[in-house]
Amino acid sequence: MITLGINAAFHDSAAALVVDGETVAASEEERFTRIKHGKRPLPFTAWELPFHAIDDCLRQAGVTLADVNHVAYSYDPARFLGARAGEATLSLPLRPSAQASTEWENVWDPLFAAYVVNAPRQLASGAPHHLRARLQGVRHDGPHRFHFVGHHLAHQASAFLASPFQQCAVMTIDGRGERASTSYGVYRDGHYESLGEVLVPHSLGLLYERITTHLGFLHSSDEYKVMAMAAMGDRHRYRDALWRHVRLQASGGYELAPMDLSALFGAPRERGAPMEQRHYDAAAALQAVLEDAVLELAGWLRSVSGLPDLAMAGGVALNCVMNARLRDSGLFERVWVQPAAGDAGTALGAALWVDARARLPGTADPARFDGGPLALAPRRWRMDHAYLGPGFADEDIEALLQWANLPYTRLGDVASATARRLAEGQVIGWFQGRMEFGPRALGARSILASPLRPEMQARLNELKDREDFRPVAPAVPRERLGEWFSPAEANGGEAPFMLFVYDVLPHQAARIPSACHQDGTARVQTVDAATHPAFHALLERFGELTGVPVLINTSFNVRGEPIVCTPQDALHAFHSTPLDALVIGNFLLEKPRRAASSVMRESASDPARSARVTEVDAAAEVTP
Repeated sequence: MITLGINAAFHDSAAALVVDGETVAASEEERFTRIKHGKRPLPFTAWELPFHAIDDCLRQAGVTLADVNHVAYSYDPARFLGARAGEATLSLPLRPSAQASTEWENVWDPLFAAYVVNAPRQLASGAPHHLRARLQGVRHDGPHRFHFVGHHLAHQASAFLASPFQQCAVMTIDGRGERASTSYGVYRDGHYESLGEVLVPHSLGLLYERITTHLGFLHSSDEYKVMAMAAMGDRHRYRDALWRHVRLQASGGYELAPMDLSALFGAPRERGAPMEQRHYDAAAALQAVLEDAVLELAGWLRSVSGLPDLAMAGGVALNCVMNARLRDSGLFERVWVQPAAGDAGTALGAALWVDARARLPGTADPARFDGGPLALAPRRWRMDHAYLGPGFADEDIEALLQWANLPYTRLGDVASATARRLAEGQVIGWFQGRMEFGPRALGARSILASPLRPEMQARLNELKDREDFRPVAPAVPRERLGEWFSPAEANGGEAPFMLFVYDVLPHQAARIPSACHQDGTARVQTVDAATHPAFHALLERFGELTGVPVLINTSFNVRGEPIVCTPQDALHAFHSTPLDALVIGNFLLEKPRRAASSVMRESASDPARSARVTEVDAAAEVTP
């Protein structure tokens, strides 16, 4: 049975493909179209389906859309429409925003609803011409069955059906779904049951978005920048004033009172204007209030679920500082966050939910959920890694390099050759294996550098043309975590998705200065040899050369663009930035100055080697 999951209603458009309980592919539309987040979360963009991501997932599985049995769309228009769900027509004024009042929550809601309701027809006939080979041969009513899955149900399923837990409490916090902004559930004995939800307009995610906008950043995009700013602010200056607008209730509920952000924090910051201390203090207060509120909600969930493990999803669950505080609170023994916790992950969750229901004999409507407890088929997969996107064979990469007439070196020992250059202080684009699913670069599409030099963080921020306060993240072999960071025993000693911060051990901080944030923490990624052998080997080789098995890792992209996806994307980013080298598959590209010295070094023992393509044996590459 083949199930295709689609997220498209808001932002971070994505697709995922599940085959008989196993996730075989998951991709985000932005990586192909090069439009960050795929699209903006606007009512009149809801019609745009992630056709490129869908095509990629089908390609990876070697199937076509006509082979798919179920399509799961991660938004339920019936729940959004409520009493209007049965109406045959909806009325939209010619100029909706010119209307003085409306019975809808938003004047554009009828258009938004119509676009979502007609997603099956758009899937059947709206694919771009160049993608139609894999997407033709279907109608809006088949041969697949099309299912609308509730947005928060898809978030929840993306967490508990992908987690390492056989049973767990589940919490989703985001801006909003159809009606919910926060939801709770429990997965136990093969059944899922809802434990309640909070409805909009009360939303911790929307509060974070509002203050992100007030601070001069783009909402539904730049919230991670505000999280980074918080480390440089005074948490106490505005915290109490902001906290007075958050009213926690029994049973996991809360309300947000109306607030005037200008009265709280001063006038809004214009985009690009200088940062003032009050901006950092506002970010710090927001972060503190979010953490305090989520800990209270999680405490309630722990008490009513009675379970020691927690699985999380929703855009707010990408806040690694909040996650770490929850991890360290002792409320739960283990906390697992789905790496594509934002809306992209709902494509995965919708597919996993429909698959788990459809594999049960006699299930009439796999998308149905009335609160449960509802039985699900036995799980056959867990999300040990996020490398679910496209990959590229060496022969295809080399063909591109030759077609582009670019000088390159074929490496015999990729890890040793790269480690030596990193130890020399080079900044390297690293393109290996299948692409990551989710917003974090996890060593497949990364920019890597040595953490040994204090100026390296500023150099990376300058290279990517981003704000000075932005940190970079250290990667470390899983088995070496405790030598550098604390608490190493938390969550079974694993942090593979860069979704928790750790304290840098005081006696090690001076050795990795560019990996430390202002507050002495670091957003750590542990790397396992089983899930990413190439990246793990690189960390080991770098450790042998320097005594420090840690590299700093940031996403391989330039400002305003998504992470690179294809070899062409990597070449563009390499040649349009001050990167020193690009390691792509088994091939090395260097800028002319670097390349000249490299060729002299590598060719010293064999003058007959070509300057254009140099075959480098492993022994030569190990030599510093």
